Amino acid sequence: MKVRNEHFVMTPAAAKVNLRVIGTALVLIHFIASIAHGKAHAGASVMLSSFGYAYVLVVITVAPLIAAALLYSRWLKWGAWLLTLSMLGSFVFGVWHHFLEASNDNVAAVLGPWHAMFLWTAVVLAIIEFAGIAIGWWMVGATRERIA
Repeated sequence: MKVRNEHFVMTPAAAKVNLRVIGTALVLIHFIASIAHGKAHAGASVMLSSFGYAYVLVVITVAPLIAAALLYSRWLKWGAWLLTLSMLGSFVFGVWHHFLEASNDNVAAVLGPWHAMFLWTAVVLAIIEFAGIAIGWWMVGATRERIA
């Protein structure tokens, strides 16, 4: 079966490659933004709880990388699910800590020379993570309907 669009016809194999490339690009961009935000955390001396560090390591850093690797295996659908859930977990954690909770991790509490980097990397991460939820969910549906 071919996936049809007004402008092109995509075979299932081509659709699978596109899903993998989009998912991997999103994960790599998220990883780079996370590193930049981590540097802003260190520069502004914003510490997390032990749970916070563990969550960042497992859900925000490692899970998306594993998801990207799974996209290139026979477990493409599991990779799509892991991408969706890790981006959802990252988004909820980031929005709560950076914009809603009154703590030293809130963008309004970070002052001085690191404020701008802390603020903008938090905003960029939220945008990327929201996009990751949408793209991951789209990938889950695409693997179920056309490519599985």
